[in-house]
Amino acid sequence: QVQLVESGGGLVQAGGSLRLSCAASGSISSINVMGWYRQAPGKRRELVAHINSRSSTNYADSVKGRFTISRDNAKNTVYLQMNSLLPEDTAVYYCNYIDLRFGASPPTWGQGTQVTVSS
Repeated sequence: QVQLVESGGGLVQAGGSLRLSCAASGSISSINVMGWYRQAPGKRRELVAHINSRSSTNYADSVKGRFTISRDNAKNTVYLQMNSLLPEDTAVYYCNYIDLRFGASPPTWGQGTQVTVSS
């Protein structure tokens, strides 16, 4: 089993920056994808960014050029650097983990961290 703990959320003014962290523990596969999703009130949870074990990345169009996902495999931690934040970035941000050793594996989710961007 894998456990995920997010941190780094908070309140920031539009145009500001935040860095989210996701620390993973437990039975972590060496072949995996970790990423960030977000969910605003009344909205569906949506992809923000993913990064695999070889640091290949994928971003939602809405955050390209503003957010950067990275990982430190030695620390089993994934980061999301968020710059030029907009009010529409306000959401609960969730870290997730998928073991890629199998054809179909359900993701593991963190508890979420609130990001609020004021106008």
